[in-house]
Amino acid sequence: MKKLINDPRAVVAESLEGFGMAHHDLVKVHADPAYVTRRDAPVSGKVSLVSGGGSGHEPLHSGYVGRGMLDAAVPGAVFTSPTPDQILPAITNTDSGAGVLLIVKNYTGDILNFETAAELAQAEGIDVKSVVVNDDVAVEDSLYTAGRRGVGGTVLVERIAGAAAERGDSLDAVTSLAERANTGVRSMGVALSACTVPHAGEPSFDLAENEIELGVGIHGEPGRRRMPMAPADAITDQLLEPILSDLGAGSGERVLLFVNGMGGTPLSELYIVYRHAAKLLADRGLHVERSLVGNYITALEMQGASITVLKLDDEMIDLWDSPVHTAALRWGA
Repeated sequence: MKKLINDPRAVVAESLEGFGMAHHDLVKVHADPAYVTRRDAPVSGKVSLVSGGGSGHEPLHSGYVGRGMLDAAVPGAVFTSPTPDQILPAITNTDSGAGVLLIVKNYTGDILNFETAAELAQAEGIDVKSVVVNDDVAVEDSLYTAGRRGVGGTVLVERIAGAAAERGDSLDAVTSLAERANTGVRSMGVALSACTVPHAGEPSFDLAENEIELGVGIHGEPGRRRMPMAPADAITDQLLEPILSDLGAGSGERVLLFVNGMGGTPLSELYIVYRHAAKLLADRGLHVERSLVGNYITALEMQGASITVLKLDDEMIDLWDSPVHTAALRWGA
């Protein structure tokens, strides 16, 4: 294992410290317990958005703390859910009295720990609601979930809900928009290689030299099947067809196309995937109104990519286009 780390047990703490130093104008990093807040939190009169999950998926979630997205992010150990004692202060220290929305990926540990923290916050008189993101069409159940996993769609849900909160929407309205985004988004990924969790010191799964994992999860969970390596266009076909079949998007509908890297894939390759995916969508009469390409929800250094498609309408486009200023996503601000 070759990684730019010191002590495997200190990876998350040292990474957070560096993140806070690099983006001190945007965020404040709290060390014990570990969580990240907007520098200006709590924002008076604004619904707070709190998300989080295991580390190793950077820039998710801390990279999306800031104007137009999250008010707080709670990082757990690598590929491990944060604990309620981390999540609770992230809620209480960002609540301005307008309520808090928790955006939670559908993994068993995340669900349980965010639910516990929400109950504790509600006992303190804070109005807390939750939305569970479950956009992965690859599998219905896995060792980590009951139902579909939350993957690339999480970034889009956080952005749409964050924009709604920033414009001053109520907690009910922000929650409704987050649910609408989650209902209209689907994703699927592929791994060309495994990643190595620092404290494990060896790859999280084995792939033969000419083998790929179609439908892999962001922690290396098994996908739909293993298959021989193929050209980029053929792999893109295998990812996009299940997405569109499940999403039920019809000719004339508008969509956002998101091609995401898993951490170890060059941007040039992601644009090759985007190129073919965009052509396939156009062939089906779908209009790609907005795009996102890059490493936005990763799995350490895993080679691979995921495709996410989100249905859009006028309001969703306006929210997407509104100013956002975070470490990992920014425009118009």
